[in-house]
Amino acid sequence: MSDCIFCKIIAGDIPSDTLWEDENVIVFRDIDPKAPTHVLIVPKEHIVTFADFKEGQGDILLSMSKAARAVAEAEGVLDSGYRLIVNNGPDGGQEVLHLHMHLFGGRPIGPMIKRAE
Repeated sequence: MSDCIFCKIIAGDIPSDTLWEDENVIVFRDIDPKAPTHVLIVPKEHIVTFADFKEGQGDILLSMSKAARAVAEAEGVLDSGYRLIVNNGPDGGQEVLHLHMHLFGGRPIGPMIKRAE
């Protein structure tokens, strides 16, 4: 998609601090990190949400998994632990309408979500 910031990063039109890449996925540092390690794992194919995966795209999921492990190891958080988050849609907190997985680590991340008041 021509107006998608992640598609522009994948195309090389916008620079990124790329940490890992294969034929399906690119991994780069978040520009507004929320933890010492905060990277984005992004499919090169424009898929809007996790729910939009189609049969035959399992290789993309496998690449995302390989990327998470490789980057966690390279960043030194594989053994201490890290969190993976995929936000889906407005109620899920998705801000960029291109599927992506956040990998957070480097400190205790805390509870998964705030408790309802």
